[in-house]
Amino acid sequence: MARAAPSPNQAPRRGGGGFALLSPAFLDELRARTSLSGLIGRTVKLQKAGNEHKACCPFHQEKTPSFWVNDQKAFYHCFGCGAHGDAIRFLTEARGLAFMDAVKELADAAGLELPAPTPAARAQAEREASLGEVVEQAAAWFRQQLGGIDGAGARAYLDKRGIGAEARAAFGIGFAPDSRGKLKAALAEAGEDRLVEAGLVIEVEGKERYDRFRGRLMIPIRDAKGRAIAFGGRILGDGEPKYLNSPETPLFDKGRTLFNLDRAGPASRRSGRLLVVEGYLDVIALDQAGIREAVAPLGTALTEHQLERLWRLVDEPILCFDGDKAGRRAAVRAAQRALPLLRPGKALAFALLPEGQDPDDLVRSGGPEAMEALLDAPVPLATLLYEAERDQVDLTRPELRAGLRAKLDELAGTCADRLVAEEFRRTFRELFFEEFGWKKTELRAIAGAIHRTGGNPAEELPRRTVRALLLGLSRHPRTLTRRAEDIACIRIDDPDLRRWRQVLVDATFRHPNLDVDAVEAILGTAVMPELLRFADVSDLRYRFTARTCDADEAVSQLDALISLLCGEREMSDQLAELDRAAIADDGSEWDAIEAARGPLRAGLRDLHEQMAEQASGEAI
Repeated sequence: MARAAPSPNQAPRRGGGGFALLSPAFLDELRARTSLSGLIGRTVKLQKAGNEHKACCPFHQEKTPSFWVNDQKAFYHCFGCGAHGDAIRFLTEARGLAFMDAVKELADAAGLELPAPTPAARAQAEREASLGEVVEQAAAWFRQQLGGIDGAGARAYLDKRGIGAEARAAFGIGFAPDSRGKLKAALAEAGEDRLVEAGLVIEVEGKERYDRFRGRLMIPIRDAKGRAIAFGGRILGDGEPKYLNSPETPLFDKGRTLFNLDRAGPASRRSGRLLVVEGYLDVIALDQAGIREAVAPLGTALTEHQLERLWRLVDEPILCFDGDKAGRRAAVRAAQRALPLLRPGKALAFALLPEGQDPDDLVRSGGPEAMEALLDAPVPLATLLYEAERDQVDLTRPELRAGLRAKLDELAGTCADRLVAEEFRRTFRELFFEEFGWKKTELRAIAGAIHRTGGNPAEELPRRTVRALLLGLSRHPRTLTRRAEDIACIRIDDPDLRRWRQVLVDATFRHPNLDVDAVEAILGTAVMPELLRFADVSDLRYRFTARTCDADEAVSQLDALISLLCGEREMSDQLAELDRAAIADDGSEWDAIEAARGPLRAGLRDLHEQMAEQASGEAI
């Protein structure tokens, strides 16, 4: 049997059961005994297609099936979003399980025994299980206190916040009495050392140990399987800190944990979205309003590990921030921190709440409809960053606008993935020029500025467009330095036109301030003379090729055309990749490949036809 793509994290993680490292042979045997279509078919409606199964992808929203499951090869693949993996990866990605939890579930179903744990691993597992029991006992005790005499104030607070009995039970809300030793006494059988290790009791050298949580509403923090591992305590009256979390323990890693992930994960798979809010009570308020796919970090900014957990569930989590200035600053900081972590297909969006309101306020005043209205139109990450930088600049001053563009390029450069960085750089430019240069509507006007001539427009268009671009760049060389990277990416098949581009790029890189006369002098000695006589060719209808064209108008139109040609190359590259896959295919994936090629062919056809049909008819 062919071995599937390797699963992530092929080593047990903390809390995974304490088993030894698993050999490739064991994992191959586990895959061989697992029916992948049977496993995926429990949660995804599969359709038989030859020797494979197909479905709408569970990892992104789509209407036409592009998700394929191959039992023989033991892997799944989505031609839409690129999701790919085996049975273990499916459980870790689709259900958010830890690697060892996924392996144990599959092994139990297949009747396989896991390798025996090492003594050290066994001791670690026993220690964590013991601590887990202590935390669960504490959670039960806190719930009892909420219903007792001491919990009257906490119950009144919950009533005031509109948190009803159903939510209290679902989230396991409790109360810690304002006492230094009641919990310690109630859980005495566990031993004070374990209470300290579990983060429930504080140890100060030379003094008596005492309860960590006192006079606080207690909200259990659970792992992905719903097991209590820590607590968040909210003070009821005045005092600091308002929220107090458990310290890090062998069970609880604050930077890897998200509050309510155990309940929000399944809800997000049903809704196709995942929200991130700032606090526990925001999560609970949204849950009561029927929006159950919300999580919260634990008093800190989102970490890389938390983002990865979010991206396992959805491609574009929505971060919801309070509507005050602090909330907006936090949104911008989150966007800036996320940039280096982005990769193709993974993104963030932002729902910015009205001034002075958090999600709890919003759903209490306007109901779930008010929140849904915000979630239906989230702000993309690029737009959020652009507007934040723009709003700090005096836009009436050209030198400060130039500084804004430099800052935006710097931000795009923080993306670790090259393709993502290029796309952010392009998007920032487009947003900038929408306000200060060419408009989006000019893309169509510029694209249509080619006169229809004899022959096939789709075949003639690329060469005619490229030579018009080169002539425009020769007459307006300042665009070259600014868009050199994009210009270098444009596909040019004609060797003479490639040489023309290379001469232009080399000249402006050596001498960035060359004027048009100097450029034309260089071209006159380095490029074949007949290439430069394009002003006499009747099928060049772009205004920027005319010597009489206003310089600013020409530059904005050149920017538009460069962006359009870059987009054409991307579509062509995707289609070529699918064509290669079709040639190599044994017939099993032909339908899926053809389904993916259709929209690309139509898109290229539409692009070329629009450009040809909207000729300006304005001769040079």
